[in-house]
Amino acid sequence: MNDEEKKIQLRKYKTFATGLFVLMAVIFVVMTILEKKNPAHWIGYIRAFSEAAMVGALADWFAVTALFNYPLGLKIPHTNLIENSKERIGDNLGNFVVSNFLSPQNIRPYIQKLKISHFAGEWLSKQRNQENLVKELSNIVLDILHKLDDTAVVKFIGNKAKEMSNDIKINHILGSGIEYVLDKNDHQRMITGLSKQIKDYVLQNQEIVKNRVKKESFFLIPKFVDDTIAEKITNGLSSFFEEVENDQNHSLRSEITQKLYAFSHEIQTEEKWAEEFRGIKDDFLNEEKLQQYSKDIWDSIKKSLSKELEEEHSALKNYIKKNLTELSQNLKDDENFQNKIDHWVRVTSYKYILKNTHQAANLISSTVGNWQGRDLSRKLELEVGKDLQFIRVNGTLVGGLVGLIIYTVANFFL
Repeated sequence: MNDEEKKIQLRKYKTFATGLFVLMAVIFVVMTILEKKNPAHWIGYIRAFSEAAMVGALADWFAVTALFNYPLGLKIPHTNLIENSKERIGDNLGNFVVSNFLSPQNIRPYIQKLKISHFAGEWLSKQRNQENLVKELSNIVLDILHKLDDTAVVKFIGNKAKEMSNDIKINHILGSGIEYVLDKNDHQRMITGLSKQIKDYVLQNQEIVKNRVKKESFFLIPKFVDDTIAEKITNGLSSFFEEVENDQNHSLRSEITQKLYAFSHEIQTEEKWAEEFRGIKDDFLNEEKLQQYSKDIWDSIKKSLSKELEEEHSALKNYIKKNLTELSQNLKDDENFQNKIDHWVRVTSYKYILKNTHQAANLISSTVGNWQGRDLSRKLELEVGKDLQFIRVNGTLVGGLVGLIIYTVANFFL
């Protein structure tokens, strides 16, 4: 029922209650006139009933009217109660709702019945719901991406990168990296490959060795002697590196390993290396370059993410749908997972409601308090005014009966 219908109904019942009062007044006047001309006993009873009924009607009219208005416009104390007491009504109503509806003992039974895991699993298992969820999430993220201030994001990334770079000690990272490789013995493959490369290079470039020997030798030494020396050198070098290549326990390997360990320790501990790498870092990560790197990173992320979110069947969306399917299956079939989810929801809901019950009271209190007093009075009168008119009707009838009883007792016993 809308407000207009409530107004019509209220007017109807007000008219009925007022009409009953007018009827009693007319009967009283008629009976008073008749009583003067006709001494019939029954006239006194009717007159007493109508007289008391008028008093009861007027008393209840005053009581009902005093709730919502000033009777006859007279500002009598303790009238127009709703409008004058709206602040107190709002506070009391808010406290009443919290005390009687949001108390721990009242909300606990409902919280304990919460079981959303299976419902969520069933909902997520439907492809249409998955598509709608992914679509809405994509739209939200896209909207955020488009509304973000690119300059502010780039500056934020750059500042964070600068903070991180200040804490980075490249010499420690590099030294630790070398030690990691040595501890894993992965450098042996590098030594093997390098030995093979040197051996092959020596064998493939014997002419270079011969020319070098000839250039450095004494001019009186015959050519065949230079060639022999060059051949010995190339054969010796190739044989040596072939041994290193094939022998995992070769002394050169151990020596290289020791040198590398010593080098990694030197990098991490000596200040000259710290200064050297600090200079490299400052050159590489200066303010201008950091901002450019940050811009490139953000542009790449934004472009890639926007593309993935806009395409209907992108890899990202397919991945999300795949995980939603797995999640829905777990929510429906995994009892342990269901219990964990439901328990978390119950505990969180219970704590949140109890923590914010005062907010409900404040909301009700402030809402009622912000209403105009006249508006609040009219709202309440529309809701309960019809029933209050029956109080007027009952007051008229009960008053009349009480008056009749008093008149009867007075005539028979006094």
